[in-house]
Amino acid sequence: MIRNMQLVYLAIPLVCLAASLVAGLFGPRIGRAGAHSVTILGVALAFVLSVVVFLDVHAGNRFNGSIYTWALSGGVPFEIGFLIDELSALMMVVVTFVSLMVHIYTIGYMHDDPGYQRFFSYISLFTFSMLMLVMSNNFLQLFFGWEAVGLVSYLLIGFWFKKESAIAANLKAFVVNRVGDFGFLLGIAAVLYVFGTLDYAAVFASAPDAVALQFRFLGGDMTWMTAICLLLFVGAMGKSAQVPLHVWLPDSMEGPTPISALIHAATMVTAGIFMVARMSPLFELSETALTVVMTIGAITAFFMALIGMVQNDIKRVVAYSTLSQLGYMTVALGASAYAAGIFHLGTHAFFKALLFLAAGSVIIALHHQQDMRKMGGLGRVMPITFLTAWIGTIALIGLPPFSGFFSKDAIIEAVHASTLPSAGLAWLALTAGTFVTSFYSFRLLFMTFHGKPRMDKETLRHAKESPWVVTVPLVLLAIPSMIAGALYVEPALFGDLFGDSLFVLPEHDTLARIGAAYEGKHGIELVLSMILHGALQPPVILTLLGAVTAWFLYIKRPDLPDTLVRRFSAIHGMLMRKYGFDEFYERVFAGGARRIGHAFWQTGDARLIDGLMVNGTARSVGWISGIVRHIQSGYVYTYAFAMILGLVVLLTWMLWS
Repeated sequence: MIRNMQLVYLAIPLVCLAASLVAGLFGPRIGRAGAHSVTILGVALAFVLSVVVFLDVHAGNRFNGSIYTWALSGGVPFEIGFLIDELSALMMVVVTFVSLMVHIYTIGYMHDDPGYQRFFSYISLFTFSMLMLVMSNNFLQLFFGWEAVGLVSYLLIGFWFKKESAIAANLKAFVVNRVGDFGFLLGIAAVLYVFGTLDYAAVFASAPDAVALQFRFLGGDMTWMTAICLLLFVGAMGKSAQVPLHVWLPDSMEGPTPISALIHAATMVTAGIFMVARMSPLFELSETALTVVMTIGAITAFFMALIGMVQNDIKRVVAYSTLSQLGYMTVALGASAYAAGIFHLGTHAFFKALLFLAAGSVIIALHHQQDMRKMGGLGRVMPITFLTAWIGTIALIGLPPFSGFFSKDAIIEAVHASTLPSAGLAWLALTAGTFVTSFYSFRLLFMTFHGKPRMDKETLRHAKESPWVVTVPLVLLAIPSMIAGALYVEPALFGDLFGDSLFVLPEHDTLARIGAAYEGKHGIELVLSMILHGALQPPVILTLLGAVTAWFLYIKRPDLPDTLVRRFSAIHGMLMRKYGFDEFYERVFAGGARRIGHAFWQTGDARLIDGLMVNGTARSVGWISGIVRHIQSGYVYTYAFAMILGLVVLLTWMLWS
């Protein structure tokens, strides 16, 4: 089929990079049509080649090797290389497919934007960066891709650079991720210190021998393995927006909707989940790290979902949904159900991109109105957006047989089977979170597409379905949102979809415990068995209850929400303030940094450097000059007296000596 697969591996990211450079450097010459044509062609080619690689890997052909040696330091090679296995191949397909849909959608959404060519250049560069991250076979290239997606997200969130809120949002994302990336870089340094290499295969092979290595920390002993995993996870907390480094993600909504979809569905926020799954041979050797991962994920999943219940901006509701779903994926990683976490990453990429692009379609129709309180009744004028939004919502809340059910239910079951200390509380958080997820998801649907229109008559009169470049990606994303879960649940959870790319110790294998209940069942029989089993479990029951509650409050009794807000104003205010994280960070860290900077400026710069060293020197010279000026009077007798006085002092000193 293709003789040299290494050229294919190299071509997949490079075609995206080449398209980005052409659109960015030659945008004025090739025009708008040229910019979107070259970038869409590049990403489409990357997608087709990714499918070829996916099929080739599952035919038994894997690759792990260096492409280019960048530097050699202290005997340690810094290389550019690829690890093409089941995990990276799946990620490549997901990233390129979602990116392709976003590229096509962007033609309609950014049609009148003056930065049209620049935007296409950025999103193609974003795709290149994520591909380099997931295809890497060493920590150096992983860090390159890690920082590259952070840089491009900064450019895209602040794409509308004349909008102050967008500039504040991209700066916030950049600074918060620097905190996480500092821990990530320390983790990579610790890997190099302990193992003497940055190559995945060498590190993973040596990991069991390094379990007992310890160092002194805060008066006690800590294993190097735990320290490495925790530091790497700090990086994942920043990229995948886990509490307390989650504050940047909701504000990223200030960027154009296509990039919101790309960030939330297939690129930046999934990087942390992918990285922890890739590092499963290390995390499996530290139960402390797994417990921390599970606890952080459970907190994020439940408490971020609660904030989504009170948001009125349509994009922010979907953004807080992403935060919550990332928490589910993180809990799966902590429960050693890496396959379930990556499976949910894949299904989530489809329906979350669908929901964001559907929200963008609504925003286009309402002339960039994002407040759901000024929507309503749009289902009649936007039937395709309406139908696909319903499909994405059902997939998100996890009702069978849509995709989200199989991946989310597997995570909750895996946590229930886990023996980690925090597993019980994590299960409660995820199970309760299903009710909250269903409530805010259907609240969005009902406020946007159902009920009486709440916008002005002029806006309603001009509201219409979006053009085909917007609706076609919605339809194409709706298809895997419906069927991908049922098609891949068996190979993903109990089969060989991930091969040996994910490592799980037998005593931690929660998915094997779940699979024991379905032993001997395959194909449609397994799918139906899982649906029947899940339909009677608390998650599905709570999901239905959440949908009914949203219907009652926003369709049956739309007067009640305002009453409940007034009655529970304290709780509502806390959720609207997002638990005070932003205020705390603003006062303590941002405000504290400004106060420290002001103190350094007043004390160090103004008083010490300017006042004492610069101006002080000048004043000293002036003072001395004033004294000397009196001596230099121009009178002969003054100089004679000074000479005599000097002679007397000199003779006295000589005689005394």
